[in-house]
Amino acid sequence: MKIEVASMNDLKSIKHLFASVTNHLRKNGVYQWDIFYPNRWVIAKDLKGGHLHAIFNDGICLGAVVMNDVQSSKYKGITWSDSKGRPAVIHRLAVHPDSQGKGIGKQLLFYAEELAKSEEYTSNRLDAYTGNPTAIEMYERALYSSAGQIHYAFRKLPYLCFEKMF
Repeated sequence: MKIEVASMNDLKSIKHLFASVTNHLRKNGVYQWDIFYPNRWVIAKDLKGGHLHAIFNDGICLGAVVMNDVQSSKYKGITWSDSKGRPAVIHRLAVHPDSQGKGIGKQLLFYAEELAKSEEYTSNRLDAYTGNPTAIEMYERALYSSAGQIHYAFRKLPYLCFEKMF
């Protein structure tokens, strides 16, 4: 399956993806996202900036990942290995519940790595909700190193910060 830069024409399909993933996570006791995040304004900003990359099948978004250089202000408290380089940041990696378990998440993650390398970033950074062991395991299997923890408002559990050097 081909990963492509999504456009504003894809907004409806991508909003549906994130709503489906959020509902699925919450049904499984994972409270990393809610009706306030990710919302249509966040998604539209990703699309307008050309940072949202997605896999589609007949116009339906099966998975998406956002990659840019925007870091949470909370990242300042983390001791990163790549302290002098140019890190890229992965945000909102999501796979539709009906398409999970087929390697799409891994494909999106590796795509983000290759994209970062091609744009001369020196590492990838991301954070993952500690209440989502499936995501954490995927990043660990992909050889991302834990760099510390951060907390976001309205989230019961912390997020682990991960980094992978290139």
